[in-house]
Amino acid sequence: MPGLGTSFGRGGATTAQQDLANADAVLIMGSSMAEQHPIAFRFVVQARERGATVIHVDPRFSRTSAMSDIWVPIRAGTDLVFLGAMINHVLQHEKDFREYVVHYTNAATLVHEDFKDTEELDGLFSGWDEKKQQYITDSWLYEGMHTDGTASHESASAAHGLWGKHKGGQPSLIQAKRDETLQHERCVYQVLKRHFARYTPELVEQVCGTPKDLFLKVVETYAAASGPDKTAAICYAVGWTQHSTGVQIIRAAAILQQLLGNMGRPGGGIMALRGHASIQGSTDIPTLYDIMPGYLPMPNFEAGTHDLDTYIKQNETKTGWWHNTDKYIVSLLKAWYGDAATKSNGYGYNWLPRINGDHSHQGYWLEMDDGKLEGLFVFGQNPAVGAPNSRLERRALANLDWLVVRDLVEIETASFWYDSPEVERGELRPDQIKTEVFLMPAASHVEKEGSFTNTQRLLQWREKAVDPPGDARSDLWFTFHLGRRLKEKAARDPRPRNAGLNALTWNYATEGRHQEPSAVDVLREINGRTVADNKLVSGFKELKADGSTACGCWIYSGVFPEEDRNRANERESHDYLGHGWGYAWPSDRRIMYNRASARPDGSPWSERKKLVWWDANERKWTGLDVPDFTPTKAPEYKPPKDAEGDEALPGDAPFIMHPDGVSWIWVPIGLRDGPLPTYYEPLESPFTNALYPQHATNPPADKKERHDNRYVPIGDDRFPYVLTTYRLTEHHTGGGMSRYLSHLAELQPEFFAEISPALAATIGAGLGDWLTIASPRGVVEARALITTRMPPLYVNGRVIHQVGLPYHWGTKGLVTGDSANDLIAMSEEPNVRIMETKGLVCHVRPGRRPRGPAANAYLESLMRGDHRGDHGVSH
Repeated sequence: MPGLGTSFGRGGATTAQQDLANADAVLIMGSSMAEQHPIAFRFVVQARERGATVIHVDPRFSRTSAMSDIWVPIRAGTDLVFLGAMINHVLQHEKDFREYVVHYTNAATLVHEDFKDTEELDGLFSGWDEKKQQYITDSWLYEGMHTDGTASHESASAAHGLWGKHKGGQPSLIQAKRDETLQHERCVYQVLKRHFARYTPELVEQVCGTPKDLFLKVVETYAAASGPDKTAAICYAVGWTQHSTGVQIIRAAAILQQLLGNMGRPGGGIMALRGHASIQGSTDIPTLYDIMPGYLPMPNFEAGTHDLDTYIKQNETKTGWWHNTDKYIVSLLKAWYGDAATKSNGYGYNWLPRINGDHSHQGYWLEMDDGKLEGLFVFGQNPAVGAPNSRLERRALANLDWLVVRDLVEIETASFWYDSPEVERGELRPDQIKTEVFLMPAASHVEKEGSFTNTQRLLQWREKAVDPPGDARSDLWFTFHLGRRLKEKAARDPRPRNAGLNALTWNYATEGRHQEPSAVDVLREINGRTVADNKLVSGFKELKADGSTACGCWIYSGVFPEEDRNRANERESHDYLGHGWGYAWPSDRRIMYNRASARPDGSPWSERKKLVWWDANERKWTGLDVPDFTPTKAPEYKPPKDAEGDEALPGDAPFIMHPDGVSWIWVPIGLRDGPLPTYYEPLESPFTNALYPQHATNPPADKKERHDNRYVPIGDDRFPYVLTTYRLTEHHTGGGMSRYLSHLAELQPEFFAEISPALAATIGAGLGDWLTIASPRGVVEARALITTRMPPLYVNGRVIHQVGLPYHWGTKGLVTGDSANDLIAMSEEPNVRIMETKGLVCHVRPGRRPRGPAANAYLESLMRGDHRGDHGVSH
């Protein structure tokens, strides 16, 4: 999300699925869209039927590849070289949409005179602190700008590029020096050209294994589909995010789209493909530890955010839309704490917890493994199968005092203590595990009502079809009644530690014999209201910083603008973008940054690609979408000298969430691993970095390396094959919702490893044979699926084989098998702390894996190098 957030201002998908049909080219990377997002993919098919070229870049030829015009094989984990070479090609051949680039991006802005690039520092940007393994980012600012010297290593919130944690407030960006001729040696455009100059078609062939001619066909096709009269779209999913450079891969795509003028325009944009039902919603109203609803950063202990005034000073911007941070945080606090939140107590701000360490999934799971956690609630997740280094995670569960698992069936996270590979191997003994497990039945999606938010930021309402069976209850029911009991207990304990819990508003209406909380009440609270008369607000522009409004999530405000109008439940679409069907945040606009669909003077770039435009007669913005701009701000508007907030942005600044009103090719503040994308190898790789041999992997990435989360050195031939994981259409994530269903189990009955005929011949395996696959973390077995869909590649002068593993199996259900995630390392990308699952290394041999304690002995022998030659690899 910060890949999009720092580039454009918001972390959500920039366009609507329906709008993909208007693209002249669609580039799909990091996703098998036809298999994992088949409903959205139909709009890609419509685009192709209208003449668009569909390009799929992926290590594996899949259903998406079969439906594309061009399929491009690539070594897993090298996407940034491919995208960097596309950027370089556009720049060197002057294929950029120059008028768009000059006016709507920071390409003309001058970079700080102290900045040094990776090309000058052998793979590091200026500001690297070797001792702390972190960057100090002051030199990444624009020319003439300085902070108070506390520009933090922690940088921005993970989700959207709020600057956060800069103790002295935010540096002003809107007055930065610019050279609109793009000739100054330190303007972003020229720095960009130098930075990517070595990303050539030849480098793509050398590092990615993609033939040079095929790469050139892709970049020429894609660039030709961009300009005033044409647009091209990019679609990605976790194949880009789950890397140690995931944010920077997305940043590279964002730079390409900015150079080609594809943002904010019909048929353009970047479609971040989110998963089942409400994955987007789970970050909007978050299950993430470092943000609050609406992407407001959590208070941070190290940054000194100990009072509300300091928090606001650190996170608001003088110019741009985040100048309204005070309105959104105060309204959120009023929603949470009601009458107890007053100006005199900072609206209850000090009742909020503080970030004081790594509270991500990886962070707290390692603490659990070390015996530092007492209990865990697991909702809608199956970490014993679906999480990285799931072998470690299953063992860590044995260190808890209590574990609550809520699911439709008994998943592996609930049964780890008696039915797991660790029990079979003697690593865990049921009679010695102290963890008390509570398995509580959950209602399915058809057994509860409420809103969910899909991949295009669209809130839709789900009505309950049937009551849940037996003791099954919804997540809302469980959370509400757990909170009610905790509040009842806290009310009997007047200690200051309970003040926040006692103040918490928790007064939702309940319905029926099970006292199901009203999901409608919750959505009303999310929408927001005026405190004095309890009247629903029509949108976030009505929110105030004086305690007179309460709002549970400012970006959702407007979804319930008046009584009896739940816009998430509206079902009368009246245009191609789907207005009238559900509600897209923010303000029901379907294509964000759409002011960029018009020229600086407000007229459309072309009749064919018009979306919103300035109506000179009506003196307002109008068009086919809700303008992502102040409706009455004229194109010629120039802000007064001391203007603040949105009023400080001129009438030709489409990217209103940024304090300078433009999109960011260069990120001056907000990321932890560089203002520009730079290629590093995955944390495990057969090769060193061809660009920067001294820095093979992303310097600030955290490997979390320890005895039970081991790695091998770069280029280690004990594990010579590239390992990547993927999903199947027929199974759902950790398998709890699909391995128990007979029709889906029959369609995909066994865990398999997809390998090429060449690799099968090398190791002596036949179709359907058992294979043993190992990484430094674990050993699994799978059936051999031998296909030409996973071809070997010629990389760095030798043949490299890749192994593809779906990760849906475990020990429970109608069909069982080993978990691919036993092989995956627990690691953290520096901006969002996500793990790397799409490009590691493995060892493969024919035959079944050893059973019992012999499995561990086999892994240790691999680590010693005893089997160095049994994979048949040749150099």
